[in-house]
Amino acid sequence: MYDLNKSSHQKKNYHSLYNKWSTKNKTLRDRLWEKHAQALDWVSENSKQLMVSSFGSLMLLLTPLSPFLSARPYINNSVLISDAEINAKLIPELGKLLPKKVRTLIPQEENKIASILTNSFGFNVVAKIDKKRLNRTYGLIGEEQHLSRYPGDTMGSHFSKDEDRDRFYSSGMAPGLGAWRHFAYSKDQMTEKDIMREKYYIAVPTFLSDNFLSRVSEYGDFFKFRKMLVINPENGRAIVAVIGDAGPAVWTGKHLGGSPEVMSHLERVDGSERGPVLYFFIEDPNDNISLGPIDIVS
Repeated sequence: MYDLNKSSHQKKNYHSLYNKWSTKNKTLRDRLWEKHAQALDWVSENSKQLMVSSFGSLMLLLTPLSPFLSARPYINNSVLISDAEINAKLIPELGKLLPKKVRTLIPQEENKIASILTNSFGFNVVAKIDKKRLNRTYGLIGEEQHLSRYPGDTMGSHFSKDEDRDRFYSSGMAPGLGAWRHFAYSKDQMTEKDIMREKYYIAVPTFLSDNFLSRVSEYGDFFKFRKMLVINPENGRAIVAVIGDAGPAVWTGKHLGGSPEVMSHLERVDGSERGPVLYFFIEDPNDNISLGPIDIVS
């Protein structure tokens, strides 16, 4: 038999929760607009350039963005606060400097962008260290596979969390080793740092750097696990990664590759829908900066 009293009680709980979250949502949205009205106005005026390949972006494409912003409708709070509020300032600043078509940046552009990133993230971001640099700092990124971390590592042993296994198992493991072979000598010797380096690695064409072929050993040591800041300029998402492999080949049409975890956070995809990222060196001689997703500090 259907319990009418129980149904009535559930309705009251539903409305109570609804009212509570509606009030919280309104407070968060008002706070966002108070802090970043100017930046969000810019987003409104440049909506076509800011659409990215995610479900949220698809919804934006189906709804005109200007009335969406002015009306301040409900959006998932975790996305709104962690992405829009924190990174809203960064998107228009980079948008003013980046070319409409992906190309190699000139030194003046690199210097201005490096200055913005340094101020935004609170650590030194540069295009060159000790006169060494990559062939470019702005390019199209494609997805790489997982790399073997130690001899005998397999997809079955690769994940310690079920959530990560569910999300990233399908990407598979590369048939070959990374440019510097394994990250650890054995499973027993593998450290948390080794795990994070493989999880958040990028592949860049180190072999295209000036003077690389005449100084292979020196440049190999320099690039090995070098920390880099990688940013999707269209949504402001950023991540601290390491150079964990060399590639991709020039004929692929991609300028660098990212681990499945890197690509997921940046909301970048492979194939015909691949998009550009900025990637600059991080000066961190004392190894104080953690790997993984990062937000701006100002």
